[in-house]
Amino acid sequence: MSSHLELTGFHGSALEPHLDALGRLRIAVFREYPYLYEGTLEYERDYLQTYCRSERSLVVLMFDGAEVVGATTCLPMTDEGPEFQEPFINAGRDLATICYFGESILLPPYRGRGIGKEFFRRREEHARRLGARVTTFCAVDRPPDHPRRPPGYEPLDAMWTKQGYAKHSDLKATFVWKEIGEPAESPKTLTFWLKEWPPA
Repeated sequence: MSSHLELTGFHGSALEPHLDALGRLRIAVFREYPYLYEGTLEYERDYLQTYCRSERSLVVLMFDGAEVVGATTCLPMTDEGPEFQEPFINAGRDLATICYFGESILLPPYRGRGIGKEFFRRREEHARRLGARVTTFCAVDRPPDHPRRPPGYEPLDAMWTKQGYAKHSDLKATFVWKEIGEPAESPKTLTFWLKEWPPA
């Protein structure tokens, strides 16, 4: 790990040259608990096209030299897929006022250095430029006694709360992915966290 880390933002199609690097990072980080995601680069390329198609998206990549070692993403909820939009539509919320925060991921050697807070700051700044009144993300639901929960594991709820986010148990989405040890894909429930912003 070098001492020279660089954070660079990309919008829309400018992300294209970095899709595979970001996809590999997602596969590596989300393989850990609590997601236990057994991903493929083919799926990642398709999933990340959402950010390439949205010229109002923001993807911040953290480089250590030429290697992508961290990333965070966001885009207007109106540019997201229906599985993200549906809980908010059902709750009567205006999608045009919402900015969705996707992943915020770092390889283990780069954690605990305040980079996660910087990722939040950059996404929130972008969301406010877009005129968003709500910023939101979702996290997978796992029981405290999950058999793959590592000893000493601490969820990020306290950090998210400090950043001003509140868990909304009434806003849930179901996503399907293949988990480590599973013979096939299965549905998982994720709960949304929200932060409300005053008018600009």
